Amino acid sequence: MTGPRVLVCGGGIGGLAVGLTLHQLGVPFTVLEGARELAPLGVGINLQPNAVRELGDLGIGTDALGTIGVGVREWALVGRNGHDIHSEPRGLPAGYRWPQYALHRGRLQLLLADTLRERAGADAVRLGHRVTGYEKNADGTVAALGTRADGTAFREEGTLLVGADGIHSAVRAQMHPDQPPIHWGGTIMWRGTTQAPPVRTGSSFVGLGSARHRVVLYPISPPDPATGLATVNWIAELRVDAAHDWQGTGWFRAVDVADFAHHFDDWRYDWLDVPDLLRRAEVAYENPMIDRDPVPTWQDGPVLLVGDAAHAMYPTGSNGASQAIMDARLLGAAMLRHGVSVEALGAFDAELCGPVSELVLRNRGDGPFGLLDLVDQRCGGQFDDIDDVVPEAERAAFMAGYKAAAGFAVDRLNAAPPTIPPGARAVVAG
Repeated sequence: MTGPRVLVCGGGIGGLAVGLTLHQLGVPFTVLEGARELAPLGVGINLQPNAVRELGDLGIGTDALGTIGVGVREWALVGRNGHDIHSEPRGLPAGYRWPQYALHRGRLQLLLADTLRERAGADAVRLGHRVTGYEKNADGTVAALGTRADGTAFREEGTLLVGADGIHSAVRAQMHPDQPPIHWGGTIMWRGTTQAPPVRTGSSFVGLGSARHRVVLYPISPPDPATGLATVNWIAELRVDAAHDWQGTGWFRAVDVADFAHHFDDWRYDWLDVPDLLRRAEVAYENPMIDRDPVPTWQDGPVLLVGDAAHAMYPTGSNGASQAIMDARLLGAAMLRHGVSVEALGAFDAELCGPVSELVLRNRGDGPFGLLDLVDQRCGGQFDDIDDVVPEAERAAFMAGYKAAAGFAVDRLNAAPPTIPPGARAVVAG
């Protein structure tokens, strides 16, 4: 190693956000990614206003995000009977200074990767380098160990190592060799996209059904002016018997809509025809809703976990990608205070590991969809006036509690100073 350098293991949204932040701070780095090439994989995700703010501070503003997604205007829960349970404005209509975006995960990843390469050079992201572990050196530095796409081994030396290698993280497995296996709570998700008219406000995030059986949908593109159709992202969810072979389900396994659409045959309303939405899908994938039990620390000396490697969570709060971006920015803030050092990693771990681990468990308990549980418990999902079941004040307090835990309470976010001040540079000891 010729000089200080941070090794970032994983070129997903979290790892790329770390790379962009390190470049902003003047910290040398290399992103090591196992894939031979980056492709627009996945389906829809949401970026909460706190993450949109951070991307803006990285120079990736609404002009860029608006080309790959659509601003969310409403978040709504609707009962299986078609009656509203709760709705509230989101993004700019809710009073945030920044929008909330619904967009395609893969398109966001490519935007971040292209931006990072333009700024830091093509070699900033090394594809075909899969990290399989790490080794701490006697002088306090660290080496990333792994295999190239051609099967040969590599060893990369660095000052620090950031494990952003996802829910199946090799870095986490070495840091916590006795960690429990991946946790599955019994829910299978089928995810896909369909060209369809957007519902309600035209840019609404809608959760429909019950805690055990629901559909989530939202547009991830504006409507086509000629047809009025948008790319609508949908997730159809069903809680199944514990004996189900969820590990055989795989991760984003392509399936035929006919394999699961019968679970939603009679979900027809005057504003939405779910069977039609599913039947006309462009793509459909099946995967289990999984996460990992929290661990007591994300740090092992010069090694740190971020993103899904640290806190893989159920997608019930639409917060996974946003939290990965926040991890990157808060790690950068810790480096401003402590330099590019083990102390910076320790400060990050002390600040975030406990609260975000609690958020993982909150999402495991259905996150903001927990309102559906309340309705089921109190009336079996059948009601005429939701205020008679869960009063408005109780619903608002429930949602406010989640937004505060997830870091995007409107008043607090709007008043907060920048996580990383403009022009700030970290101290890099040589």
